[in-house]
Amino acid sequence: MLPLLDKKILIGICGGIAAYKVVSLIRLLKKSGAEVRVIVTPSASGFVGKVSLATVSENPVLEQMADGNTGVWTNHVDLGLWADLFLICPLTASSLSKMATGLADNLLIATYLSARCPVYAAPAMDLDMWAHHSTQRNLDTLIKDGVRILEPEEGSLASGLTGKGRMQEPEALHSAVAHHFLSGALQGKKVLITMGPTIEPIDPVRFISNHSTGKMGAELVKAFAEGGAQVMVVSGPVAFDLAQLPAEVTRVHTAAEMYEASLRQFADVDIAVLTAAVADYTPAQTATQKIKKTESEFSIELIKTQDIAAKMGASKQPHQMLVGFALETNNEIRHAREKLAKKNLDAIVLNSMNDPGAGFGHNTNKITILNTKGETFAFDLQSKKDVARDIVNYVVNHLP
Repeated sequence: MLPLLDKKILIGICGGIAAYKVVSLIRLLKKSGAEVRVIVTPSASGFVGKVSLATVSENPVLEQMADGNTGVWTNHVDLGLWADLFLICPLTASSLSKMATGLADNLLIATYLSARCPVYAAPAMDLDMWAHHSTQRNLDTLIKDGVRILEPEEGSLASGLTGKGRMQEPEALHSAVAHHFLSGALQGKKVLITMGPTIEPIDPVRFISNHSTGKMGAELVKAFAEGGAQVMVVSGPVAFDLAQLPAEVTRVHTAAEMYEASLRQFADVDIAVLTAAVADYTPAQTATQKIKKTESEFSIELIKTQDIAAKMGASKQPHQMLVGFALETNNEIRHAREKLAKKNLDAIVLNSMNDPGAGFGHNTNKITILNTKGETFAFDLQSKKDVARDIVNYVVNHLP
């Protein structure tokens, strides 16, 4: 997948310890087809070598407004016009202040003030600096000016403290850049997303269900909507407000209700992504009154539910793309490939309960995408927001 083919990405590096991560980011951008140029502040080269940056970017690293020996001027206006996107990472508190006030005392800030392209910034600083009212005031100014802030994460900091201020990892920054260029790529496309659990009633107060929270589906809704798609959702019961999603939502409870609602909409969509954790079995009979604890043993007869993915796979048209999900506990790849073939899916997103931080309930996930061509795309553990962006990027690059 080359989501950034021929895109011109300008990277601005400020003088912070996280600057060393930018070498990996540039490598990812280049691997995705981007052309990369780099500007550093005078203090940045104390944290990351210009030789390394020049090698991975395949371009000279720019630092001074003019060459001290020849007097040749570095045209910051041309740099700002050249770029399709300007990413400043790490953004330090000092450079943040300069951007907010327009203090153009170095090439990076002068280029920022000249840039006509979208500007993203990934701050990195100690937790108290990040929380300080002056920093937050400057951030508000940048946001009002149109800069898109990739907020820092919580974790271990260079000071030895732990808290919010750690720059996002290169993979997450790459995902954000790639996702930016998806805007409009799905214009005119209709997407159906199933999400959340189903609940199968035993009696008026008890039911069979699972631990699905719908978080992964919700992030996919946002990511597809950002790409310009019209999104329809069929959701089981979740703990958050579905009305906040940029989608047309149908609420269901049981597997049978999800089957009916999903199949009713499938014929009219271009893409369907099935993230819902649908019950495989449901009680054969539902008691009309609460079952009393009178017997020492109690059995419930279960019957199979209808298979939504298989039904969609059987009726799928050439212009439609069907993506399933598989949560496995053993022989993960084999079971996912079997499901991919059996249900006539175009791709399947695999996550394993054996991977810490993946699966139900977490704000993170670790996925592998498998397709019918035998290809495998593995991703590291990251936020579900970034996972969603990677899935949407895959879909855009593999549409029928």
